[in-house]
Amino acid sequence: MLKIYNTLTNQKEVFKPINPSNVGIYVCGMTVYDFCHMGHARVLVMFDVITRHMRHTFPKVKYVRNITDIDDKIINRSIENQEDIYSLTNRFIKAMHEDEIALNILKPDLEPRATESIEQMYSMIESLIEKGFAYQGKNGDVYYSVRSFKNYGKLSGKNLDDLKAGARVDIESDKRDPLDFVLWKMAKPNEPKWSSPWGDGRPGWHIECSAMSTHHLGNHFEIHGGGMDLTFPHHENEIAQSEGANNCSFVNTWMHVGFVNINDEKMSKSLNNFVTIRDVLEKYDGETLRYFLISSHYRSPLNFSDENLASAKSALTRLYTAIRGLSASTKEMDQISIHFDYEKRFNEALDDDFNPPIALSILFEIAKHANTEREGDKDQAGALSELLKKLGNHIGIMGYDTEDYFK
Repeated sequence: MLKIYNTLTNQKEVFKPINPSNVGIYVCGMTVYDFCHMGHARVLVMFDVITRHMRHTFPKVKYVRNITDIDDKIINRSIENQEDIYSLTNRFIKAMHEDEIALNILKPDLEPRATESIEQMYSMIESLIEKGFAYQGKNGDVYYSVRSFKNYGKLSGKNLDDLKAGARVDIESDKRDPLDFVLWKMAKPNEPKWSSPWGDGRPGWHIECSAMSTHHLGNHFEIHGGGMDLTFPHHENEIAQSEGANNCSFVNTWMHVGFVNINDEKMSKSLNNFVTIRDVLEKYDGETLRYFLISSHYRSPLNFSDENLASAKSALTRLYTAIRGLSASTKEMDQISIHFDYEKRFNEALDDDFNPPIALSILFEIAKHANTEREGDKDQAGALSELLKKLGNHIGIMGYDTEDYFK
């Protein structure tokens, strides 16, 4: 029985799919103006583990992870580099895919780009204007009226009056309320732009994910995820947009991955304290980095350090040492798994809000058992080694040929 911690209700809940034969997962992907850092890596790896495990339970899981390839940061970086935005974004999309291969991350079923989803954004914005949730200001920008959505704040627990007290409004803004956010921005000179019913411009960031997720998964789907920093305002705004436009519940379960910290501070590009995946891969192999990223529960903060990466490397080496020189038939492997409940307990750990640290502890039980049997019952030791590889592969590790790993 799969249980997932739902940010919307702040509790662990039994997962009840809308359609058990077609489960939908949407994850906010990268904004591609730079190399992916370790915070991105954790989100990518954890939702890869989540999707892998869910595919063992449900006949079809449709995993959609978008790419934001137009926003202020991308435009600013392209101007700074004197580079066309498509050249910039394609370069970093290619780099992201290379990082994913190094981390053994399976491709999502769909990877829509914001610039290829403009029509879906038009449709949603038009619906919001028609229903009274959005308006066009005198400056041409289209805004979402936050106070028109009575359930605003239900995900983050934010209070509108408290938010207004701390709000700051751009002098050039034409908002009716400082809390309102932009859905469509009028184009400035030399910026990328698209024709629209409201004039030439480009989408706001929040509308991109609402349009892409509902287009590919339907107006109401099972799981939406991302980094913890997206809870507010991005995911809160997605709920307001999607439920306002479609007049139905948007997402059943919201999942958020904890921060990667460095020197007890959240790692981020805005703080300029980030370490890229590529930086780490110069010193450690991709599987060691993946092991490190799943070594703590996904909702807990994870402290990045060379010491912790070295510990991950040491732990992974112990697992590979346990299977070195051993092999067995699938039949023997299945028999020993049933007898010792290893696979059952492994799956139960992942069914309990996707808990890789507990699952990893079971791998070490198997490794210890294999080492014990190595000089006695060779067949049983071999069966344990095959089981260890099978369960490791379930969460995306133990993928190397053993001798290649030691080389």
